[in-house]
Amino acid sequence: MTLQEAQSMVDQWINTIGIRYYNELTNTAILTEEVGEVARLMARLYGEQSFKTEAQAASAPQDLADEMADVLFVLLCLANQTGVDLTEALRKNLDKKSIRDASRHANNEKLKK
Repeated sequence: MTLQEAQSMVDQWINTIGIRYYNELTNTAILTEEVGEVARLMARLYGEQSFKTEAQAASAPQDLADEMADVLFVLLCLANQTGVDLTEALRKNLDKKSIRDASRHANNEKLKK
């Protein structure tokens, strides 16, 4: 699936099942909440925090995938609402990074570890 197809699928879902988009500010708050849920799982899966139960630990990889999908869903909603073509935005962003960082990362001693 392309980003354009994903944006279209989310728009179709919102307009049929979701009834309508939440306003942009509400969706921004929801995006922040969803990113926090990803951060919580990352801290437990890859950081020093532990899970409260074995059941939480066992379901964590699938939970992480689901939380990342929630982040993507809300981001796609915001892109649709604000008229952002994420395919074009990502292309331009990678072009910018390729020019700006052409030698920056290759010369970064911290990355050579």
